[in-house]
Amino acid sequence: MDPAYNRHLSAVTGTVEDQRRWIEAYKAREVAGTEVYFVITRKDGTRCGVVRIYGITGDQFTWGSWILDAHKPPKAALESAVLIYKYGFEVLALAKSVFDVRRDNERTLAFHRRFGATETGEDNLNIYFELTRASFNADLPTHLSALQLTERL
Repeated sequence: MDPAYNRHLSAVTGTVEDQRRWIEAYKAREVAGTEVYFVITRKDGTRCGVVRIYGITGDQFTWGSWILDAHKPPKAALESAVLIYKYGFEVLALAKSVFDVRRDNERTLAFHRRFGATETGEDNLNIYFELTRASFNADLPTHLSALQLTERL
């Protein structure tokens, strides 16, 4: 419900009953294998974000609802993106990720472009992307190298 973190996400209502119903519906989607949330934690166990995989159909998945808070460590965005792609491509064995980013979310757009995602379309609200398993695997050594450099600092 914090506007600093949710301005690029779908609107939600904040009543306890609404949240309870949403969690129950989510748990059904999780059991069905169509959606999974991950809590992002620092190495000391402090929670600093969330991300989810959803829209699991055919050979592809979507990921989003990606929030990192002020307590995130350096390179948390890179590390959480690498982990979410590894889950989608290796654990779920899917071939590509498709996702959208709000046009006004400039930092996230820049991140995905640097990461190697390909723009596939746009509308008034979103820019659409895809990243294939082959492209991810080709760039993975570079991403891992950047993460190891951070570990040494």
